[in-house]
Amino acid sequence: MVRGTKIHKEEGMAESFWHLKNFYLFEHLAPADIERLEAVSKFRQLNRGEPVYLPADLADGVLLLISGRVKICQITPDGKQSIMTFIEPGEIFGEFAILGGNSRDEYAEAVLNSQFVLIPKQEMCSLMERYSEVSVGISKIIGFRRRRIERRLRNLLFQSNRKRLIHLLMELMERYGQQVENGVRLNIKLTHLEMANVIGSTRETVTVVLGQLQVEELIHIVRRQITITNLKKLSDEVAERPAGTERPLVSAVESTR
Repeated sequence: MVRGTKIHKEEGMAESFWHLKNFYLFEHLAPADIERLEAVSKFRQLNRGEPVYLPADLADGVLLLISGRVKICQITPDGKQSIMTFIEPGEIFGEFAILGGNSRDEYAEAVLNSQFVLIPKQEMCSLMERYSEVSVGISKIIGFRRRRIERRLRNLLFQSNRKRLIHLLMELMERYGQQVENGVRLNIKLTHLEMANVIGSTRETVTVVLGQLQVEELIHIVRRQITITNLKKLSDEVAERPAGTERPLVSAVESTR
């Protein structure tokens, strides 16, 4: 079930479903299957801060984000929010609905004003049965996100707040980094509380550590815009690979541009 959603402009529906035809998992679908997908899917729009779905909501479909940004969260036993990942336009989420669960385990919330398409679970499962490309693609998405979460959990268990935060900056750099004159700018603005909710810390601790990194001239922050100004020193601090085997993270940034 999609919570707190609103449908806008019926005449804009066809334009919104254009994204289904161009979504990479659906590139090989026959025209008849695309038409059916458009017929059964639903276009939704949410404002910033509105929930897409909540824990225990009916897991009735997979969602394709068209615009905006969504965060996927868990609630910890002590009632705090733990951010698992951010979803960007062109990505699907809520994919665990197709693994047999009848209700959601996590919750999703719009970080920005967002538009998305809800694809019914039955239709997605049918496409996975008939198209190996769709089935393999979904498996890769699930596997990639699981590995990313497992890596973050290892950091939470065994590393200091400083190293957890540096790992987060490295992760954000790989996904949102852009080479600029004075370093690598992160093209995503997170509050200190959001960062704390990702790394299992507190807002106050994140504020202190970011201040330390800025004093050490490893990063530069202006109006929540973070630029990594000494990438080598920052990455060396949390490097886990044997000396001489590191792949320069700057190359990883350039490859995503």
